[in-house]
Amino acid sequence: MTKRKALITGISGQDGSYLAELLLEKGYEVHGVVRRVALEDPAHRLSRIQHLLDDVVLHAGSLESFPSLFQAVGRVMPDECYHLAAQSFVTYSFEDEFSTLQTNIDGTHFLLAALKECAPACRFYFAGSSEMFGRVEEVPQNERTRFHPRSSYGISKVAGFELTRNYREAYGLHASSGILFNHESPRRGYEFVTRKITSGVARILAGEARELRLGNLEARRDWGHAREYVEAMWLMLQQDEPDDYVIATGETHSVREFAELAFGAVGLDYRDYVVIDERFYRPAEVDVLIGDPAKAEAKLGWKARTRFADLVREMVEYDCHIIETPIQSPESIGAS
Repeated sequence: MTKRKALITGISGQDGSYLAELLLEKGYEVHGVVRRVALEDPAHRLSRIQHLLDDVVLHAGSLESFPSLFQAVGRVMPDECYHLAAQSFVTYSFEDEFSTLQTNIDGTHFLLAALKECAPACRFYFAGSSEMFGRVEEVPQNERTRFHPRSSYGISKVAGFELTRNYREAYGLHASSGILFNHESPRRGYEFVTRKITSGVARILAGEARELRLGNLEARRDWGHAREYVEAMWLMLQQDEPDDYVIATGETHSVREFAELAFGAVGLDYRDYVVIDERFYRPAEVDVLIGDPAKAEAKLGWKARTRFADLVREMVEYDCHIIETPIQSPESIGAS
């Protein structure tokens, strides 16, 4: 039996690495698009997929280059394509709006156009984001909630969502979007507030830092585990009809709660170490995001499983492990 072939942009990121693992477990032939510099420096730039390099095929390409994406699609002729790559750090999108918009919007458009020409039967997944909702008009947010993005990143994701829907409706592509709310793991980038907190806890415990500077502690997010969210991506492309789905836990927690649990996991009080720094506030803040995953539960059979406290604890334990800092006691972990 011929293996199904999957092409993943952003395979070297948090979601891409978990998705590649999932697809390999399911017997897929997995291909990924990465920048050429990543192929030249795999130890650093491909760290999340080091253990998979013998099992996946990587192709040099860039979201800014239609020819490179067209060539990758033509070589692979995938059955499924997961478009995860993007400039995804919201704070950076305020600093460089132009590259965020160009990379994210053009990259999605180039990939859709390449699939339309080379592999029109390929099923396509677009990684949407809860940041598309921005200043929310209803709580919780579902697939019918109006978008009001508050950053160029959010705007670029709305454009990608609309491009995906347009290619579905105009050209008949099996194209679906996942509106994923915040999803974390030990593989999260250090620039994101969750990993900033858990790595900061590890460094403080190791005596390498004395404080952790954060922005808005009252911002509330719907946090789940990335390993589970990639399962939802796969499930979307197994449906007979393409559609768009909110993927979320349906719970919301503040940055303050995250910090309290993370420090508590090692027996520390976050109030002794966290310093509020207004430099980390966004120019246009998104105060609360919480998703309604009812449609995904009903149609995909998908539901988040990892509890918030368990997610935080897993990330803290990992960050302590990688800098070889023993956590004080099992009792202090359990107390979180």
